[in-house]
Amino acid sequence: MDKVKNDATRHRYEEVAAFVMELIETGTLPPGTKVPSLRTLSRQLHVSLSTTMQAYRVLEDKGMLEARPQSGFYVASSGPVALDLPEKSRPPMRPHRVSVAAPVLQMLEYAADPTLQPLGCAIPSPEMLSAGKLDRFLARAARLKGAEFNTYGTPSGEPYLRRELARRAIRWGQTLSPDEIAVTCGCTEALSIALKATTLPGDVVAIESPTYFGVLQVIESLNLHALELPTDATSGVDIASLERALARNAVQVCLLSSCFSNPLGSTLPGAKKRQLLDLLKRHEIPLIEDDIYGDIHFTEERPRPFMALDPSADVIYCSSFSKTLAPGYRVGWIATKKRLRQVLEGKFSTSLCSPILPQIAIADFLSSGGYDAHLRRLRRAFRSNIERMLRVIDEAFPRGTRVTRPAGGFVLWVKLPGAVPSDGLLQQALSENICFAPGKLFSTTGQYDDCLRLSCGHAWSDTLEQAVRRIGALAREWRD
Repeated sequence: MDKVKNDATRHRYEEVAAFVMELIETGTLPPGTKVPSLRTLSRQLHVSLSTTMQAYRVLEDKGMLEARPQSGFYVASSGPVALDLPEKSRPPMRPHRVSVAAPVLQMLEYAADPTLQPLGCAIPSPEMLSAGKLDRFLARAARLKGAEFNTYGTPSGEPYLRRELARRAIRWGQTLSPDEIAVTCGCTEALSIALKATTLPGDVVAIESPTYFGVLQVIESLNLHALELPTDATSGVDIASLERALARNAVQVCLLSSCFSNPLGSTLPGAKKRQLLDLLKRHEIPLIEDDIYGDIHFTEERPRPFMALDPSADVIYCSSFSKTLAPGYRVGWIATKKRLRQVLEGKFSTSLCSPILPQIAIADFLSSGGYDAHLRRLRRAFRSNIERMLRVIDEAFPRGTRVTRPAGGFVLWVKLPGAVPSDGLLQQALSENICFAPGKLFSTTGQYDDCLRLSCGHAWSDTLEQAVRRIGALAREWRD
């Protein structure tokens, strides 16, 4: 290879990245092949190792390269082209009582079973997270001030963590005061508190369809009704359907994902988010937004939450570190500019306060600057996992299977052809120590029995790949 051309308008790593990109695009480096090692390419192009590494990371972020542990960098395989997206959902537009507690609890039991291949619950594996680094911050806090932190905190949570959360919100244009934030025991508690602050028993909550079964369980526990809205796998909830529901005075509050919804992975574009906020303003309806997947974006920029687009809107923002950093620490948060008193009262009546030590450990981790580097690694890993699983689904599942293409998060929604029942499929899979989430869990109306959700939150392996292939084979047997 020749030395890269010196372009004064570009950094050296950009020149190296462009050089490798040209080799990929011309077919010199075809999909699946190993690219030159860092040392080899640095020597051939007369650049430093750090420059070459930066170039490879840029190409990895673009999805052109994938890193394999103890092996090096490879040209990413071509993505599947034969799989269609699921159609826009069409739920019955009337409120329903919710009854999902029993199957949800069973699914959580499956998630905790180490003998099952972990394709069911959307929980990242420990090896994907920065557990070791975070635990060192926790141990340090316990060693230095363990006795001081072994007490009740306030319902709003530790000021140190709330300051760090407010600083992070600035990155996506969201201006928050630490005093507008309360720390919760995960995002589920945040959503529950938000619903308590905006509803009375019997009220109707407008939600996406399909939606995360944890949301349905919270709605059930508060004796609320759910109105499922048609939702597109790419562009999110159908605003016209919501407008018709609001015109009938059928909704007291909306609960929607900010981006990369679970299970569809859909994101409402910014212009439509503003349109939805304007609609809710006219009808004086509050919005509860779940932004738990916002940091796991594969796009160049993080999508902005609803709250960042209109600070004057009646929005309650909910999130946590359970999908990005520490599911076991149970540290989430809730932010609101209009309903802080109700939120704090709800937190007090629900759990009084959150444990102090995990809050301090996460605040120290955020302030150290390690979280952003961790997120970059996590995004690359989840994106690679999704691409690999898409390829396996394309190869192994029945013809006519449809699957989502999320631009963030780490779950895939699969629609099987020919009315293959995912409940029956699950029972067969469980007998072979494989778990996934059946589609009916994600609705109040018994829909989506021909759908399933697969989690891509664990490190990819031959064993995991064979489990996905086996699900596909079982689905083909059902069709035949």
